[in-house]
Amino acid sequence: MSISYFSSFRRLTLLLAVSAASTGVLTACSRPAPAEEPVRSVKVLTVGAGNMQSALEFSGEVRPRIESRLGFRVAGKLTKRYVELGQRVKAGQVLAQLDPQDYQLAADAAQAQLGAAVTNRDLAAADFKRFKELKEQNFISGAELERREATLKAAQAQVDQAKAQLSTQRNQGAYTTLVADAAGLVTAVEAEPGQVVSAGLPVVRVAQDGPRDAVFSVPEDKIAAVRPGAPVGVRVWPGQTLLDGKVREVSASADPVTRTYQVKVGLEVKDAKDVPPLGATVTVLPQSQEAQSAQVIKLPTSALRQEGPATAVWVLDRASMTVKSQPVQIATADGNEAVVASGLLPGTLVVAAGVHVLSPGQKVMIYQEKAVKPLSSPAQTAINSVASPAQASVQAASANGK
Repeated sequence: MSISYFSSFRRLTLLLAVSAASTGVLTACSRPAPAEEPVRSVKVLTVGAGNMQSALEFSGEVRPRIESRLGFRVAGKLTKRYVELGQRVKAGQVLAQLDPQDYQLAADAAQAQLGAAVTNRDLAAADFKRFKELKEQNFISGAELERREATLKAAQAQVDQAKAQLSTQRNQGAYTTLVADAAGLVTAVEAEPGQVVSAGLPVVRVAQDGPRDAVFSVPEDKIAAVRPGAPVGVRVWPGQTLLDGKVREVSASADPVTRTYQVKVGLEVKDAKDVPPLGATVTVLPQSQEAQSAQVIKLPTSALRQEGPATAVWVLDRASMTVKSQPVQIATADGNEAVVASGLLPGTLVVAAGVHVLSPGQKVMIYQEKAVKPLSSPAQTAINSVASPAQASVQAASANGK
């Protein structure tokens, strides 16, 4: 009995050991349960409508109201140029000269043709007078007199033609001298002596004295803020002088390369000494009340993220405390904030920071800033520790005196 009992006990012990070993092996082979992801704290803001704070500013330059590219009305070889870049000129002042020899010869030829035409006309007039007397005596027929009269008229027409040709050739010769149409400043020289120029080729560019314009370019999305007749402020960069102006002209079409519209603002200068120099850099400040009073939705740039080709934000669902992605369309910038054109409504909770570490449906919690208690400085602590024994000594001395 004892032997069989011990055999059964050893068999039971062996089975328990094998079962425990197999359980340990299975436990070692199984994967541990993943740790729960901590709930992230995020900063949120409530979307609301506000006013535009930043004002539009454009950089431009001062240009003359009228700038003429003067050139000869005839072709020829440029022999002299009497002005230089930056020189002031007066109305009627000679600017350049072409070689007039060919035009002088052409005028002489026209003069000779006129002389021949006058001679033929005088001969036809004498014949007509003689045949008229013969007709009065009935020696010739009326038809013969009419032929002589026609010859006289043709000769007179040739004289008129020769006179016109002579006037044209004289004008051509006068056109070999280039003169200034009005007083102004030479802003460019585009031809040099010895150069053969064609008719109409610019030789000298002259900015006429008179009103000045501030010229600048406006992007397509800002062109609505700049309209003809609208008042603007113009700040001249060298002296920071602020001038009044009015939009005089807005380009009808955008530049094919820059896709911007050219705008010209007429400067209103009361004192001649305040007239800005040509080419001066200016800052144009359109006074657009509509843009400043418009109610817009603005977000900090930290709330935006790129989701493929679109821009999106994280919207917080307060009921489930989870976030979801919401595409938005950005219209423009207002300082350091982005103006949202569509995609959000006032009252929506938007994550303002840490947007790049979130995922759709992730649970979050609203970040609460902790109040920081003011700490006493070490110097104050040392003073208090030194003053305490001294105060105790004083109190003790007072007690003994009593």
